[in-house]
Amino acid sequence: MTTTLDYRTAPAGQDLTVVPVRHYGRWVAALAAVLALAGLVGSLATNANLRWDIIGDYLFADLIFDGLATTLWLTVAAMALGLTLGTVIAVMRLSSNPVLYGLSSLFVWAFRGTPLLVQIIFWGYAGALYKNVLIGIPFTDITFFQADTNSLLTPAVAALLALGLNEAAYASEIVRAGIQSVDSGQAEAAHSLGMRPALTMRRIVLPQAMRVIIPPMGNETINMLKMTALVSVIAAHDLMSNIQEVYAQNYQVIPMLVVASLWYLALVSLLSFPQAWLERRYGRGTAHGGHTSPLRRMFTGFTSASAPKTGKEEGR
Repeated sequence: MTTTLDYRTAPAGQDLTVVPVRHYGRWVAALAAVLALAGLVGSLATNANLRWDIIGDYLFADLIFDGLATTLWLTVAAMALGLTLGTVIAVMRLSSNPVLYGLSSLFVWAFRGTPLLVQIIFWGYAGALYKNVLIGIPFTDITFFQADTNSLLTPAVAALLALGLNEAAYASEIVRAGIQSVDSGQAEAAHSLGMRPALTMRRIVLPQAMRVIIPPMGNETINMLKMTALVSVIAAHDLMSNIQEVYAQNYQVIPMLVVASLWYLALVSLLSFPQAWLERRYGRGTAHGGHTSPLRRMFTGFTSASAPKTGKEEGR
């Protein structure tokens, strides 16, 4: 027979059998949440209006894969453009040159202050503002390059410019915060060794700033993947554009949106793995460097709650 003793009256050196606190309200809430989720899933699975047959027919259709290819290259190209230009703008904003600081601040103010949808439509219909794109010496007749705007700014190019320039405004703030997180003494020590500012930024500051830059930049990449759906307003032939073309013909809006949602969820889930790996890699040596997945945290919580504790463990 196990006897539960009070630690204040127990004999010295005798282990205590500690009875864990029962959180009945927590289990009731968990059961209610599981039942609600099961009810929702069951309702969707048995809903005849959802048309699972149409979802199955279009889930792996060639038209869908063509849109996925456009969505993926738009995401990669826009993030590359945004990160490269954002790094330059961040360095300009940290410059002591008032002209560079003013121009970079104006860029961030303009592209961060207007909705992305407005920018996409603007670039898509830029031919209504300028019929030709000219590159030359201002206020002279000297022209080095000239092209028709509509032939140059195709829907894909317009989507890339809108997404990339908008991302550059946000990426510049992320990079600037990362650069400012590095102690200024690092740059001063590099300068004392004769390193130039550009080399100091590339070799000393930016590698240390990656610890702060990587997590929000990973979120920006995932957000960019989803924001590519907005380019459907200029028919850029991405995933959402092709989905809209289909349901404009068969009028099955909800099933086709389910197809799009499943693919976006799959792509975002795949992007989450390299993001978590990069966060662990660049977060090593910090207080919060060990990133733990939600499933692992849940499993750890269940095992720790069910494991018995002794009096010595409770004393710790």
